[in-house]
Amino acid sequence: MPSTTQSKVVNASMDAVWEKLSNFHDTSWAPNVAKSCDKVGAVGGYDVGAKRLLNGVFHETLTKTDKGTYSIEYSIDDGPSPVSKEEVSNYLGTIQLSPAADGATLVEWNSSWLSNSEDAVGFCHGIYVALLDELAASFT
Repeated sequence: MPSTTQSKVVNASMDAVWEKLSNFHDTSWAPNVAKSCDKVGAVGGYDVGAKRLLNGVFHETLTKTDKGTYSIEYSIDDGPSPVSKEEVSNYLGTIQLSPAADGATLVEWNSSWLSNSEDAVGFCHGIYVALLDELAASFT
């Protein structure tokens, strides 16, 4: 099962980071990576089952959100190669927040999926590193 894990310390409280990440329909904190985020369907962005279309190509669904544990899980249902539904299945992304030194927050972004190819590893890693960089920059 291919996977990738990235992490970054963000100079903000867990509550502040949670506030930016918890609305699945709002990626305004990452304008250089998430050029567009379109709500799909009637489910609100804070609710399990929320769907979005990122950059016109990534079809994603919020599968879990838990403020008590500061965690979010989502699936990629389809996307461009190498994460298209023909190339990967059971894609699960997890964002976990935890305390870091001096009131900062450690943000860990993990993803795993089923595939016969490792092509999506580098692709996903690069995107998530860029998203974490954008998230950290949004607090400066």
